[in-house]
Amino acid sequence: MRGTIVVDENRCKGCELCASVCPKGLIQMADWFTPRGYRPAVLVDPNATCTGCLLCSTICPDVAITVYRDVASRQSPGSRKVSPAGLATVHSGM
Repeated sequence: MRGTIVVDENRCKGCELCASVCPKGLIQMADWFTPRGYRPAVLVDPNATCTGCLLCSTICPDVAITVYRDVASRQSPGSRKVSPAGLATVHSGM
C-alpha cells in the first residue's frame, strides 16, 4: 500500500515525534520557519514509498498530520483512489 502525508503547517510545532516513529525515515523538520517560529514536519521525498501506517498522525500531539492511502476501489479492481486514512484516528482523542 502506498500513502502520503499532509502536514498542517499552522498546527505543527516541530516536536519531531513524527520523524522519530516513521518506519521508513521519510519525515524530517523543514529548513525554514513558519510565521509562528516553528520548523514544521515535511516529507523527505514526496516520491518515496510511505506505507500509510498512521504512526505519525497517531503520535502527533497537535493533530497536524493527515495520512492519505492509495487503495484499490471496490467497484473496479483496476482503478485506484486516494482516501484520508488517518482522519478518524487523528481526531478520535479530541
